[in-house]
Amino acid sequence: MLSARCKMAVKEELKKIGLHFIVVDLGEVEIMEDISAEQREQLKIALSDLGFELMDDKKAVLIERIKNAIKEVVHHANDMVKINYSDFLSEKLGQPYNYLAKLFSDMQGTTIQQYIITHKVERIKELIVYEKLNLTEISNILNYSSVAHLSYQFKKVTGLTPSHFIQLRAKRNPIEEFGRSNGIEK
Repeated sequence: MLSARCKMAVKEELKKIGLHFIVVDLGEVEIMEDISAEQREQLKIALSDLGFELMDDKKAVLIERIKNAIKEVVHHANDMVKINYSDFLSEKLGQPYNYLAKLFSDMQGTTIQQYIITHKVERIKELIVYEKLNLTEISNILNYSSVAHLSYQFKKVTGLTPSHFIQLRAKRNPIEEFGRSNGIEK
């Protein structure tokens, strides 16, 4: 939902400036015409007002494209067949994976693989909390080889087993409930 609103907001700003776009995607805009310095400055200000940034550095743009591609795969994994991340990134971004991996590590201070794992663990949390799926279902959706592998990565990132995370989640009281157990009513 958020990404659709972001894209819509960017499209509106482009229209206001008089620019015609071919593609507006997360972290990427393709414009039909050459952009003048004045239009570029207007766009930079408009995007800044929306909380976005106009990136000029080609390496920074590529890093954002890598991150967006990973998010796309992780958050839409159930719509995709099992994939090899290095092949996917290389094909999607038109660059050799070794180059992408080195650039990412140099600029982000972490590996692409660690970034993927971190996003997968966040997705696992979402699926547990909001979708209320069991670990076998989540393992299948995120293309883990087994529940044990999912559990290992989850614990390595969070310090908790998925089962412990689920127990903590079940014990958590909604904020609206605070104060009621002490006889305090609103």
